[in-house]
Amino acid sequence: MAVKKSELYSSLWESCDKLRGGMDASQYKDYVLVMLFIKYVSDKYAGQPFAPITIPPGASFDDMVKLKGKMEIGDRINKEIIAPLAEANQLVGTITVADFDSAEKLGSPKTKRDTLTELIAVFENPDLDFSKNKADDDDILGDAYEFLMRHFATESGKSKGQFYTPSEVSRILARILQIPKSKHNGETMIYDPTCGSGSLLLKVATETNNKATVFGQEKDVANAGLARMNMVLHGNAAAVRNIKTGDTISEPQFKVNPTQLKQFDYIVANPPFSTKNWSSGIEPENDEFDRFELGIPPEKNGDYAFLLHMLRSLERNGKAAVILPHGVLFRGHAEESIRMNLVKKGFIKGVIGLPANLFYGTGIPACIILMDKEGAADRKHIFMMDASKGFIKDGNKNRLREQDLHKIVAVFNAEKELDKYSRKVSIEEIEKNEYNLNIPRYINTQEDEDIQDLHAHLNGGIPVRDIDALNNYWNVYPSLRVVLFEKRNEHYVDLKVDKFKIKETIYGHEEFKAYSKQFNDLLDAWQNDTAALLREQGKDCKPKELISQIGEDLLLRFSDIALVNKYDVYQHLMDYWNDIMQDDLYVIASDGWEIGKVPGRKIKSTKNKGVVTHKPIEGIEGIESKLISSELLIEKYFKTEYQAILDKEAKTEEVKAKMEELEEENNGDNGDTFQDCRGGKGAITKGALETCIKDNKDKESFKVELKIWNEYLDLFKEEAKIKNEAKEERKKLEKLVWEKYKTLSMDEIQQIVLDLKWLGNVKAAINTEMESISQRLTTRIKELGERYDTKLGDLASDTQSLESKVSEHLQKMGLVWS
Repeated sequence: MAVKKSELYSSLWESCDKLRGGMDASQYKDYVLVMLFIKYVSDKYAGQPFAPITIPPGASFDDMVKLKGKMEIGDRINKEIIAPLAEANQLVGTITVADFDSAEKLGSPKTKRDTLTELIAVFENPDLDFSKNKADDDDILGDAYEFLMRHFATESGKSKGQFYTPSEVSRILARILQIPKSKHNGETMIYDPTCGSGSLLLKVATETNNKATVFGQEKDVANAGLARMNMVLHGNAAAVRNIKTGDTISEPQFKVNPTQLKQFDYIVANPPFSTKNWSSGIEPENDEFDRFELGIPPEKNGDYAFLLHMLRSLERNGKAAVILPHGVLFRGHAEESIRMNLVKKGFIKGVIGLPANLFYGTGIPACIILMDKEGAADRKHIFMMDASKGFIKDGNKNRLREQDLHKIVAVFNAEKELDKYSRKVSIEEIEKNEYNLNIPRYINTQEDEDIQDLHAHLNGGIPVRDIDALNNYWNVYPSLRVVLFEKRNEHYVDLKVDKFKIKETIYGHEEFKAYSKQFNDLLDAWQNDTAALLREQGKDCKPKELISQIGEDLLLRFSDIALVNKYDVYQHLMDYWNDIMQDDLYVIASDGWEIGKVPGRKIKSTKNKGVVTHKPIEGIEGIESKLISSELLIEKYFKTEYQAILDKEAKTEEVKAKMEELEEENNGDNGDTFQDCRGGKGAITKGALETCIKDNKDKESFKVELKIWNEYLDLFKEEAKIKNEAKEERKKLEKLVWEKYKTLSMDEIQQIVLDLKWLGNVKAAINTEMESISQRLTTRIKELGERYDTKLGDLASDTQSLESKVSEHLQKMGLVWS
């Protein structure tokens, strides 16, 4: 079976747990990634001639497994596994970064042996067999690497998290470059002068269907090693030789001769922000590569040094996308001069303002600058975008959502002007602003103020301007406005309906019903067409291409419907894709729809130190399946049987409530009737109760107690009877579920997955947008109605009346009111 992403991520993070404590994330990431690398290349290439990675005899993951439990395990991993593998593939310095025999990091010999044995066991999991992963184009290992990098960066903290550019930002840079995919293999050259772990560079390569040749340079030796491993794990082993180590500014590694830099078609970079010693080792005034002709950056701030290096490294019509701190757009002195020269020469094509706190090395806001040499001499404007407000909180960082990413790319590439979001700014306007590119100078993103109307507070009525501000609704429901409001005068209206009936009025209006039908018809048509497309998928389908097609179709269909933000609709699909659907399609791509009839294995609720690790469905023993769960089969075929179990369990709770009530009624001021019927922990037990009844059944003085005890005993017996019946019915249902798995037809499997699991859930999520539309209108109208419901004059009169009443009461009480 194929490896599921969720299972892989869980296993990888479990491997991290084995290493926490003795070292921080910036250190233990090396061990986990080396282990992942060895497991992956062993599964994919061991015993295969002409493979891109050579696995020497005795140096595979299987050979590592044989070392489990041995006291010399760490030393032998270093010498017998890692060293031969590194030497055979020119990976010395890449996979040799982690010392598996380190007492400092792994502890005493016994602790080291146990830790490494447990670590190997995690990767030994049968579910992590990468040789069976057929969806290579979907890059499951590359995505797993990204998962680890993101978590390592989060745990490493500010000083050590700069090796990773968030995946969402990387994808933006990759897509705004608009690299043609039609070129031959290797023809397009892509370069990252500060490549870190290589994630940004590889995101761009993916946009070319991995046909491009990639080049990267990284100052930090360990991070360069991560980048080389990343290339292999992304199926781009040939790129390992193109990842160089060294300081890009003082020691550029890619040159055609001693004084000329190699030039590339596309460049991407996320340089370290505001490097203070960028000029160490060079004389910028006499730079041998002529990188600083447009100006020399300030000595203690190297942001423009990296940008100018990239500009010099671009071929004649090349394009570069670089992430820089927001300050490069407006800082003065030397940077102002460089910025002016860049704008005058037309090299800057666009600027995108990003949210603050996106990056792991810093919390300051950043921007993306797109440089384009093609057409630079004739450039008349710079396209600017303020995307700083589109994000969600993710722990202590902000993160771009799928909808934010898609909107940025679509709007930027089309240079579409949107109010408070994006616009084309002429070079003349920028010149008038002294070449200051600070985005707020050109795009006003401030929300309109909700103005209080003093006249309305004094005299009543709702300002017409506030009702006009809801014109996007009145364009859809034109006659609803007349139903809700009546004209008071030219500038004010009154609410015609009770404020508690506003929602009812909106929902009952024919225009609202017609709009709801339009929304639902649109969604139904998308669901039907998408279901038909998904039914055609099978082994070797391409999940990432598929979700792109489905998502674009959804965006297109909701582009022209009023009141709906198509990107909010799109986000619902992408959330479900990331959480559930992509895992399922990876399985289908590997094993086909037939995997749906494989029930897997039974799993029971287990506890580990009081923590429940699996909770089956409401008493039904769980079934671990790759595609269809027992819950889905019950929902589809056994609702009646399951409801009968729930009814019995509800009846059990009713009986328990009667027992508690009976106990409470007879445990008061006159004593506890059940005092002698309690067990060791103070609870009434069946055995103790029966003993009380037996010992006192012939005693007239216990006549009342015996009646109560027998009533309680009957409830005990009723509870036990219902519990046993429910238990038997659970067993029967479990058997029905297991038998159904075996007889599922292909049509049934697809129907369950498509209707119940995938599209049914996506549709339900998208339908919340319809509810939000009506709720926003209802809330605003009610707010305005309540705001001006009571006139200030009436309020003053009411206050005066209340004061008079209070004064009257005080006088009657003999008190003086002043």
